Amino acid sequence: MSRLVITTPDKAQTAVEGLYRDLERRIVASQPGLCPVDLAASFLKLCRAQTCGKCVPCRVGLAQLDTLLEDVLEHRATLQTLALIEKTARVIVETADCAIGWEAAGMVLRGVRGFREDYVEHIVNGRCTCSLNQPVPCVSLCPAGVDIPGYIALVADGRNADAIRLIRKDNPFPASCGYVCEHPCEARCRRNMIDKSINIRGLKRYAADHAGEVPVPACAAPTGKKVAVVGAGPGGLSAAYYLSLMGHKVTVYEKQPLPGGMLRYGIPSYRLPRKKLQEDIDSILSAGVELKTGVDVGRGLPIADLTQQYDAVYIAIGAHSDKKLGIPGEESRGVVSAVEMLREIGNGRNPDFSGRNVAVIGGGNVAMDVARSAVRLGASRVGIVYRRRQQDMTALPEEIEGAIGEGCELLSLHAPSRIESDQEGNVCALWLKPQIIGKIDSAGRPSPRNADVGELSFPCDLVVVAIGQSIEYEPFAEFGVPVRRGAIQAKDSARVENVANLFAGGDCASGPATVIRAIAAGKVAAANIDNYLGFNHEITTDVEIPKPDFSNRPPCGRVNMTFRPAGERRNDFEPIEYGMTCEEATQEASRCLRCDHFGYGVFKGGRIAKW
Repeated sequence: MSRLVITTPDKAQTAVEGLYRDLERRIVASQPGLCPVDLAASFLKLCRAQTCGKCVPCRVGLAQLDTLLEDVLEHRATLQTLALIEKTARVIVETADCAIGWEAAGMVLRGVRGFREDYVEHIVNGRCTCSLNQPVPCVSLCPAGVDIPGYIALVADGRNADAIRLIRKDNPFPASCGYVCEHPCEARCRRNMIDKSINIRGLKRYAADHAGEVPVPACAAPTGKKVAVVGAGPGGLSAAYYLSLMGHKVTVYEKQPLPGGMLRYGIPSYRLPRKKLQEDIDSILSAGVELKTGVDVGRGLPIADLTQQYDAVYIAIGAHSDKKLGIPGEESRGVVSAVEMLREIGNGRNPDFSGRNVAVIGGGNVAMDVARSAVRLGASRVGIVYRRRQQDMTALPEEIEGAIGEGCELLSLHAPSRIESDQEGNVCALWLKPQIIGKIDSAGRPSPRNADVGELSFPCDLVVVAIGQSIEYEPFAEFGVPVRRGAIQAKDSARVENVANLFAGGDCASGPATVIRAIAAGKVAAANIDNYLGFNHEITTDVEIPKPDFSNRPPCGRVNMTFRPAGERRNDFEPIEYGMTCEEATQEASRCLRCDHFGYGVFKGGRIAKW
């Protein structure tokens, strides 16, 4: 008999591994709105199955916690039970021998403290508030609340123009978002339980590319009210569009010579073709919106004048200022901000980087944009410096992969320490301090710290700083607009407290965010400005959604977007991404599970028809 044998997975182990994969897909597809108490109880049961049972905190304590959570769910608990749950979980965290025990109890403890009101609702009223409003996953995760299952069904039916009409009910930038939206809607797509999420952004782009010219809806009867919007970015133009549809006379003031905000001055044309951006802007303006460019509200035109001349004013100035590094040598000639560089490119003044060595500092999408733009402007070497790991970057994975594919070097775990300049004051090198990862921070990422090694030199003659953006709030603060930590203070309704007819939203109120969040802020502002003016207009659509069919939905590969070859696309600013073909779009749209009709979505009537 052999002393050792080569072990191979048996049938049972293979089945267990398959169950683990199924569980992972279920967790990925867990939509917002699930009962948090029920979810905590389910995770606790899973953790109990993994314990060895040697120590009392695990063997006895986790069983007690499980029983207490069941008491809450079965309406047998009192408020004293809640205190006992917290005490028991805290004791297990402090005394369990291994991570299985203390992490399981820690999860329950964080839940008791984080969603305590849900526990109280179960105990006092015997119900779960989340179960009263179960959302459709993709719609609930879209900040603008776009009817995603609806327009996917329309694409599958070949009705691309109707798909655009439906999208515009909540988002007047369908073409632009089809190219650059970060698609948070895909994160909890229930299709993940079968294979992979629907390529929602790709289908939106397909609809926009094949819909042709789609007129905007007719505006409501004129109200006689005038509204000023400060800033012609996605947030400001969205608010202007909806307010104009409601019958108000809207004038948009823009500091730059062209509208679009960060869509034009922050996103290069290889990602967002200017033709597509202009299509969205032209549609918005066709709703009766008046645009005045080259007007610097706050400095050239006092904000006080607008509040007196207009019935309401919406501030949507975005975040167009740069942040400083705070390291020696930052004032050297050759140190520029990403905002400044992208603004020049947006205005059609492409700088010449031929033969230059460029260092880009940052790890977000803006950093990737300037790095990839530098390659296209002729730079001989482009290095992206980031103090964390590549997987910790905030940029989209496809943006990082695209930058590396086009020849950018990624120097992760390196923090800039100082900038060296020559005798004439020109940048000649960026000195870097290697980092080592440490404790996990509040965002769930390991915090870097200086490694016990010497500095490294990255020779360069241009340093582009892309570590974040700030807001030019000073003129508004002088007028009396409340500002805190560099952001205009506005309520969730976009209302500014101390000025009766003043509203603010988007990046200037929340800090730099995504395009779709700015659009959502504009939508919220439009609704609340309309109420402030004494109206309650409803934005609706008469597009009829195709009824779902009952055909089978077998596992099917996701259609991903394809790109021009890196060696070709790195030489110009032409669009880098190919759109879907008709065959691909039809197949991808057919993968949708129609959660608006099946499952929890049907409890709300399937969709929000008006807002």
